[in-house]
Amino acid sequence: MALNVAVQMDPIERINIRGDSTFALLLEAQARGYPLSYYTPDRLALRDGKVSATVQPLSVRDQAGDHYTLGEPQHLALAAFDVVLLRQDPPFDLNYITSTHMLERIQPGTLVVNDPAHVRNAPEKIFVTEFPDLMPPTLVTRDLDAIKAFRAEHGDIVMKPLYGKGGEAVFRLQREDLNFGSLYDLFAATFREPWVVQKFLPAVREGDKRIILVDGEFAGAINRVPAPDDLRSNMVRGGIPKATGLTAREREICARLAEPLRQRGLLFVGIDVIGGFLTEINVTSPTGIRAVKNFGGADIAALIWDKIAAMRK
Repeated sequence: MALNVAVQMDPIERINIRGDSTFALLLEAQARGYPLSYYTPDRLALRDGKVSATVQPLSVRDQAGDHYTLGEPQHLALAAFDVVLLRQDPPFDLNYITSTHMLERIQPGTLVVNDPAHVRNAPEKIFVTEFPDLMPPTLVTRDLDAIKAFRAEHGDIVMKPLYGKGGEAVFRLQREDLNFGSLYDLFAATFREPWVVQKFLPAVREGDKRIILVDGEFAGAINRVPAPDDLRSNMVRGGIPKATGLTAREREICARLAEPLRQRGLLFVGIDVIGGFLTEINVTSPTGIRAVKNFGGADIAALIWDKIAAMRK
């Protein structure tokens, strides 16, 4: 059965197709003969309880600089689609949250991947705290005294925004770092929400492993090694991807997460593991599937569409 698919994503002209997971999903859907429609979150509408969007027919090709063609815009009810891919990147702000409320209205007739209610209720850096025994010591706060006490206990720490993405504004502070007060002031002035404070994990120099789970099952992994002059391993920040397998500890982490992810309808998830510690559970718009395939791993886009097709039968 050919599925009628819409994708809610950021402007398609801005994506880097070389590593973009959404683009990989679109290529696979098109190869299966699924009609594609595209829209950005600002084209959503809710009128008299019915959700619609101004969409454009979409075709894609794996050619940098000429990777898509859009047809004429038309305003359609989203309930007319079999599947909506929720693939816009953070920031996870009120605009993002509003779109999840709208997409909830079209379920269960239309399958939304990932489930919008659970995307809303499982922010990357908060959902992970449900598994404290798998994590490094972690504090979520903006209270100066609490951060000082955490720093005194653990020495080297990392501070990062609670709703950041792609390694933005991630700082390491060493035990005697004189920049602590200034950085605290900067965070307090910049972010209204709390931020994340974690014990620094020296193992990050060996890499921050992105492990991809499809319907709770391990599908592939890539190790991202930071550049010599950077703390961050995100590939958009210069992290170097390397082939990898799973350790026994990482398999234990995957097994622990499997059922909670299935229960929440989180079909496509990317978890981050450093030195055997779970640091994030990415559910909004996970990345990494092209890198996994490029290093000889599974075709995760195909696995995801196999699962979606089975769910729509």
